[in-house]
Amino acid sequence: MSVLEQLEQEKITALSELESAQTEAELEAWRLAHLGKSSRVMQAFSALGSASKEERPLIGKSANAVKVALESAYAAKNEAMRQLALAQAVEKERLDVTLPGRALRRGRLHPLNQTLREICRVFGDMGFQVYRSPEVETDDYNFTFLNMPPYHPARDMWDTFYTEKEGVLLRTHTSPGQIHIMRERAPEAIRAILPGTTMRYEQLTARSEIEFVQVEVLVVGKGITFADMKGTLNDFAARTFGKDARTRLRPSHFPFTEPSAEMDVECFVCGGEGCGVCKGSGWLEILGCGMVHPTVLEYGGYDPNVFSGFAAGMGIDRSTLMRYRVDDIRHFRNNDVRFLEQF
Repeated sequence: MSVLEQLEQEKITALSELESAQTEAELEAWRLAHLGKSSRVMQAFSALGSASKEERPLIGKSANAVKVALESAYAAKNEAMRQLALAQAVEKERLDVTLPGRALRRGRLHPLNQTLREICRVFGDMGFQVYRSPEVETDDYNFTFLNMPPYHPARDMWDTFYTEKEGVLLRTHTSPGQIHIMRERAPEAIRAILPGTTMRYEQLTARSEIEFVQVEVLVVGKGITFADMKGTLNDFAARTFGKDARTRLRPSHFPFTEPSAEMDVECFVCGGEGCGVCKGSGWLEILGCGMVHPTVLEYGGYDPNVFSGFAAGMGIDRSTLMRYRVDDIRHFRNNDVRFLEQF
């Protein structure tokens, strides 16, 4: 069989096999077999050098015609398969644009933020400003300026996170903000709350976390008395827990206030009769408070012989725990949507 006859036979065979190709893999295998470097058509071009002068133009013309015919047939088959796949995908994945869309889920405030905003609103109605202070503090602001020098045993009350930089730490309470705002405002009067996150190296339990939110209350001016503090905090309790809420002050000790006290509110679960939430006492502790220590006033830039003031601090996490009767404080930061959607 001559080369020309072989090329004609190759054309017939290749077109017949192309008709039976049904998948992309089969089509690619056909292309390699009939148009690849080792195909008969390409071998015919390679053999032109050994052909006689009379046969060479005939073989070249025939081989080129077969190659063009096969390439055209391949392109047509490839396009037909692509259109078929597209039609099948459209049929299978058809989208009804007349159907209503899926409603977007609305977010909501975290329960801790709800409590914090409520406290800010209450004190805002009482004429207090909101002041933000740094979460990373120096040892001086966190302890020394609050009447706790390096040798003071009260420093052991806080399990502090220190950084690799000497004298720099994560604040253990919001009280350092008192020094910041006093140094900015002195000798003007101050009526402000200082909310923010604090960190302590504590064991994770149902009632304690490494991270928690506090709100500091600070009032500084001339003639501020313990009676002013009690009246302000009683008003806060009435606005927060209801006008009939009963409160009491218990003597306590804080290095940065003198005298100091703890404030309790009557348990709103049992009405003062005693239950598991209040541990049978009938009272729930909500904050610590006291008159600003003269040393703290001096560090803040105020003359304690002329100015006085009071301060209070409360934890948002435990207040929210009691407010919603949650049994584990760790739920607030576990980011479990099933829990958070209840508030």
